[in-house]
Amino acid sequence: MRAGSELDHDIAADVSFELEQLDELVAELVAAHAERAARDARIVALRLGLGGVRPETLTRIGARYDLARDRVRQLYAKAVGRLVREAAQTGHRSAAVFAHRYPRESGDLRLVRQLLTETYATDTDLVAMEWSYLKLRLAGHEQGDAKRVAGYVMQRILGWQKKTASILAKLHPLAEPGDLGPLLDTVDWPADRPPAPLPTVSARVADADDDGRGRFYLATVGRDVAYDSALAARLLRGLDTSDAVTAFQEEPTALTYRFGDQDQVHYPAVAAQLTDGRIVLVDVVPLGRIAFHHNRIHTELGRAHAHANGWGWLTWTGSALDPAAVAARRIEPTVEQRLTADLARGPYDLRGLEAVRAETGLELLDLAGLVLRNDWCWDRAPMRLSASPARPPAP
Repeated sequence: MRAGSELDHDIAADVSFELEQLDELVAELVAAHAERAARDARIVALRLGLGGVRPETLTRIGARYDLARDRVRQLYAKAVGRLVREAAQTGHRSAAVFAHRYPRESGDLRLVRQLLTETYATDTDLVAMEWSYLKLRLAGHEQGDAKRVAGYVMQRILGWQKKTASILAKLHPLAEPGDLGPLLDTVDWPADRPPAPLPTVSARVADADDDGRGRFYLATVGRDVAYDSALAARLLRGLDTSDAVTAFQEEPTALTYRFGDQDQVHYPAVAAQLTDGRIVLVDVVPLGRIAFHHNRIHTELGRAHAHANGWGWLTWTGSALDPAAVAARRIEPTVEQRLTADLARGPYDLRGLEAVRAETGLELLDLAGLVLRNDWCWDRAPMRLSASPARPPAP
């Protein structure tokens, strides 16, 4: 990936229900596979970040299951091969959707550009090759063709990472998306209290040196800094070149919680100290996924941790739109009233939401805005939209 349109543009234009539908279809295949091989299916889900969460490194997955990193890679590859074969054998509906989005007659360049854009918009650089390969195989591309195009996608990302590291090492900063002032204006600050000191080490140690992560030298902290995606790299570069920031620490804390029947750990992206002494904890959540239930849990945990330490809290979406702006989106009142009434009687599944979209033209960010301001619960894998737990369904 290079600095330019694939990297520095506002991702709002790339957010869509259609892009999120791809995750949902793969999640259906994984859920069916879990009936026969639960651990392998879980490895695929963790690696790809199904459900709208961040993909996990092979190292972290291995630590979860007490497996070597290479063994996790082998299990993942075998499981994906089975998913592709099962989808073809059963005539799963994913074939038509993926084939329409990634036609076999499309040239390599067009496919690479589209896959790069989707990678950036979903914050999934860590598994860009895996996602690209799987999308193309489900679309009906031959194995060799899918491997080749997926390899080109990864080459572009690695090329961008190398170029970025080289330029920064020569102290010639890349052009940045703009001054941090507008972004810092959206910080959620706690009541007046002295801030706890800025952490000086990363809380993420199990896979800090995983070779799937990018790295570059940043002058503000005087060392190499690791990152998982171009969105995270863009944020770190902005902090490094900003006159408003005197120091920062990437992934400064580990937030543990329980989701479903699984123990989870989330690492907010960075804590930054400003010139006035205040500290802000910043997390990266791609715009199209800020309303998903899992990511809202991350946000609430991060905000609580930040405020308990006397720090501000900020969500970086890769867009000029922050969560407050999305929540304030104007949606046709009749659509909001209809969804509110329907959710009082029971939840929507994917097909129910697709029917509403067909009738009303509701877009992904419209639904995200409604979820945020009505405190609805938007689960993924499988997709389910329900009323807030604080608002029990009507009898």
